[in-house]
Formats: sequence, structure tokens, C-alpha cells
Amino acid sequence: MLKQRDNPVPALLYKVFVYGFGTLCVIYLVAPIVIALMMSFTSGQTLKYPPQGFSLRWYEALLDPVRSATEQSAAWNSLKIAVLAVLGALVFAVPATIGLTRMKRRSVSTIEPLLLAPLVLPSLVYGLAALIVANFIGFQPSLWLTVIGHVVVFGPLMYRAASVVAQGINPSLAEASTTMGASWFMTLRRVTLPLLMPGILAGAFLVFIQSLDNVSVSLFLADAKTTVLPLRMFALIEESLDVRVAAISGLLIAVTLLGLLVARRVLAPRPTPENA
Repeated sequence: MLKQRDNPVPALLYKVFVYGFGTLCVIYLVAPIVIALMMSFTSGQTLKYPPQGFSLRWYEALLDPVRSATEQSAAWNSLKIAVLAVLGALVFAVPATIGLTRMKRRSVSTIEPLLLAPLVLPSLVYGLAALIVANFIGFQPSLWLTVIGHVVVFGPLMYRAASVVAQGINPSLAEASTTMGASWFMTLRRVTLPLLMPGILAGAFLVFIQSLDNVSVSLFLADAKTTVLPLRMFALIEESLDVRVAAISGLLIAVTLLGLLVARRVLAPRPTPENA
């Protein structure tokens, strides 16, 4: 009986589509980052591509406490808000993760969409709604109101990251700890939290980056004294196409890449003795 030969044309078209389209997507994602980095090293006076010469003058300008005082203050405000947002997300995301893993599936299906709802709602709509509600109850835009807004909008990212890890934890480990006489607090500290730590760290990284880069929530909830870095970058572009915007972008890209490398190093699975 003759063996049928596979038609090479569909396989070739599949490879052309997958690799060709995939390459175009990668170029589309990476090209703006490369261009922004190249423009940050220009020796010219304005944002322009291709850049004119090579210089570190704009990174040095960012470190100038006189020329870049406003930008440094905005960066410090954004850093404070991001760190506080991470701490605020820890307060509700970790207990919510532990609590929902012990509930029945039907109850989880009802509660979990409420926790993840801020991820679906556009942050611009939430920022405006939060401002209206804050004014109604007598609160004015401030740094703390901005932190609360970031916790509500980006906190579900930490819950989602931690819940994915929690689903893979064997519940018999906590039960064994309790059976051996450990208190609930010791079980939480020595068993549950260490097992959840990869998800917590991944969620903290996501919350930090999203909070640091957010515009819409900060636009409505931050006061005039709490200038955040993304809004300051927009102002610099509107005023004079200042090259320091590209330098700030370069620093943010470096921080993000460094965070990804550290997260990959910390969260990488350790080889077990059987696989060593």
C-alpha cells in the first residue's frame, strides 16, 4: 500500500505566517524602546531621530538638583506612591488569596469577579469616579488618595499572581503542620507564606511597575503638590520636546529590565535532589 506524502505547501505557509508575523510583532514592540534609548543619548537640543551625535548630557541633566528639581521631586513622589501601593496591595491581596483558597468553589466564583473587577474597568473612568466620590465625602486630591486609587486599581494584579501559585499548593502541607501542633500563625509564617512568596513577589513587581507608570488615576487623584513622573513627562513634551523625557524613559526601561532579571533569578524553580 502506497504511503501518502505530506503536502509541503501548507507547512511552509504556516511557518511563513508564524515566523513572519511573529517577527513583525517583536519588531513593533521592541523598535520604540530602541528608538527611545537612542534618542536619550543624543547631543542635540531636542527630541529628534536619528539622534545628533552621542552624549550623556541629558542623563547628567537629570541628576542636576537645580535644573531637574521638579523632575526629581516627581520621581520621588512616583516612587513613594508605587511602594505604598505595593504595601497596600499586600494588606488585602494576600489574606484574600489565603481565604479564598479555603472556600468552596461556588463561593469563590461569586467573590473573585468582584476582586478582579478593577482590572476590567478602565482606569480613566475609575479615576474620574473616585474623584467625584472623594469630593462628595469631603476628601481632596492628595498623595494618600492617589495611593488608595492605585491599590484599588492595581492590587488585583497581586491577588491574581498569588492565587495562581496558591492553586498549586497542596493543602495537606498546612494540615500536616497543624496536626504536628503548630499554631495557625506559625503555619502561616513557616508554611503558607513561603509557598506563596513567588506569587507575592511577582504581584509586587507588577503593582510597582503599573503604579510607577500610571497616568489616568494620578491625573484625577493627585493634588498640585504631588506631581508624578508620568504627568511631568507629558508636560515636558508639551512645553519644549525636552530630551530629558527620553533620558527618563531610558532609566525606566533599565529599571524594568533589571526588575525582570531579578524576578527571573529569584522566582526560578530550584532543582530538586531527584533532578540534580
